[in-house]
Amino acid sequence: MIPASNVTVVDLSKEAMTYEAYKNIPVALTNDHVVRLAVMTEPYFWHLHPDSDECFLIIEGTLVIELEDRTVELKPNQLITISRNVIHRTLPKGERVVNLTIESACTTTVRIDR
Repeated sequence: MIPASNVTVVDLSKEAMTYEAYKNIPVALTNDHVVRLAVMTEPYFWHLHPDSDECFLIIEGTLVIELEDRTVELKPNQLITISRNVIHRTLPKGERVVNLTIESACTTTVRIDR
């Protein structure tokens, strides 16, 4: 049995305090997946993940996800899963967006030049 002392509370508000244009840090490991906190003030490059789906849960602001055939806008408390091998890019609508991203802990990101 694992001792309860290994249970940690993560303060997402504190982790989201940043002046960086892009911050993406792991905040939890769950089974074989990582939960990352992302803070964005500028677009991320076009990319895909060949070995993992990617799930986004919005905490603050509006996240725009551009796909090859459409654009999706997510607001706080909305969630979407982008399937593996789907080309996409993310960007904030407005000054900043904060979201959680859940994906395989050993995922690969492949940059796509556009």
